[in-house]
Amino acid sequence: MKNLIGSTLFAAVLGMAGAAQAEEDFTIALVPGLTTDAFYITMNRGAQAAAEALGITVDFQGAEEFDPVLQTPVLDAVIGRGPDAILIAPTDSTQMIEPLRRAADAGIPVITVDTFIDDGKYQDGGGDGDFPLSYIASDNIGGGRMAARHMAEEIGGKGKVYVSNVRPGISTTDQREEGFKAEMAENYPDIEVLETQYNENDASLAASQFQAVLARNPDIAGVFGANLFSALGAGNGVESASKAEDVTVIAFDAPSSIVNNISSGLVDAAIAQHPAEIGYYGVMTAYAALTGQSVPISIGTGFTVINAENVEDDDIAKFIYAE
Repeated sequence: MKNLIGSTLFAAVLGMAGAAQAEEDFTIALVPGLTTDAFYITMNRGAQAAAEALGITVDFQGAEEFDPVLQTPVLDAVIGRGPDAILIAPTDSTQMIEPLRRAADAGIPVITVDTFIDDGKYQDGGGDGDFPLSYIASDNIGGGRMAARHMAEEIGGKGKVYVSNVRPGISTTDQREEGFKAEMAENYPDIEVLETQYNENDASLAASQFQAVLARNPDIAGVFGANLFSALGAGNGVESASKAEDVTVIAFDAPSSIVNNISSGLVDAAIAQHPAEIGYYGVMTAYAALTGQSVPISIGTGFTVINAENVEDDDIAKFIYAE
């Protein structure tokens, strides 16, 4: 994924904002995966910062759960209001294709943020879901590989680990799992990755699943939580089993709840995305498209690893998600 942070495209967008603003006040809809998650709240802050810089409006509206059945009517209502563009984190790579096609058929440019539809490769003439203009997100495969490397370091390069995940079909968490497993298979032959446990975004279920894995594998060495609730649940399971000294927990995402668990020693490290950048560049990309500029089909944003060594640093505080 090409990283265009700091590119001349966005400098040009900001430079022409005043003139374009006088012609039309664009309204862009930002539809998150869910409205109550710190990741998407932080993404919206970045989007609003871009909107303020450009003199346009960004409306933030979504469902309270990460579910395509709940996201679809929200999206339909957004389409009915006719925004100039839609930024969306699709809650399923397949099920959200047709709902988003309704937006494209209505002449509304679609840009996906954080998650994607189909295979995430847009504007290539292949697949049912290639019509969005751009995909802006972290490199989730790379993030999964980063988590695997930190896990391997923590457990001394050997032992049994597993991935606690949400469910198949979510592009981001699928890719994190993929990257984690690929890194382990390629570089850590003495680490055995057990069967993935799917928790449907339920931290209590993730905790129970750890207890079940522990019963079958008393020597379990680590758990990778592929999203917030997976990591929280795994950490809670480890704590309940009094295994915090023996089991390494690596989390993906960095809301305050995860950061507090790093401070207490329950979570060993978190792979923090930069959701404010995703929101910021999402709005900038939509604005560029609306003002007749060509836009990249993908933009990648970075990661920051938070652990016990740096969790108190002032430079790290900006990467903790807003709540």
